[in-house]
Amino acid sequence: MKLLLEGMRPYPSHVVSRTNDLLAHNPSGLRLFAGIEDWSAKDRNVARYVFLHPAARDLFDDWHNQVRGCVARLRALAGTYPDAPDLTRLAGELLLKSPDFARLWERYDVKGRSRGRKTFHHPEVGDLTLGYQSMGLDGTPGHRLITYYAERDTPEYDALVLLDMLGSQPSPPRPTQTDHSSPTAQDEAAPHPPEPELQGFPPAHRGRDPRVRSLMRRTTPKSPAGRPGVWPP
Repeated sequence: MKLLLEGMRPYPSHVVSRTNDLLAHNPSGLRLFAGIEDWSAKDRNVARYVFLHPAARDLFDDWHNQVRGCVARLRALAGTYPDAPDLTRLAGELLLKSPDFARLWERYDVKGRSRGRKTFHHPEVGDLTLGYQSMGLDGTPGHRLITYYAERDTPEYDALVLLDMLGSQPSPPRPTQTDHSSPTAQDEAAPHPPEPELQGFPPAHRGRDPRVRSLMRRTTPKSPAGRPGVWPP
């Protein structure tokens, strides 16, 4: 799976559990969810993100449809495994912390979507509309591979290349956060790594599109050479 996710770059791709825990991802597969990298790996859950992260409402163009689909998938799981510990823990947390989740949970909607298009207002790469596909993984307890894509030679594809570059940069250590809120003032003041320079990335990303080169052409320290793998290790 690590090789598959790596080979899908720069398309954002990740593997989620049946309750939407982020189990593995390529660089842009995490960076697409703006700010989720501030949470520890054990707290990174797509349902938790869309309801509790302060950046989620601005990120998704149609946040209300996004959360309805998320709840519908969890409701469908509850119909089959009503006492599953992973589901009861997540649903219990969201029922306590999110009135929006509580309201949607009572609707008993079980219609989810596995493909379509989504529009994002990303704080780092701007507005982009992407196709997406969700695929079940045989031999797993309900894990799914989700990937987002765009046609080559389009502004959206260029944005994905940039997002992949940004996601490849190591992040400084952050304080542990247990309330799933935005970073603290001290955290905001912490130094961030320099923005990437094209020459510091693998040849596959160099000169791929002149618009990307123009966007990335600036005077910054050279990024570490090499291509990081897929997280978690």
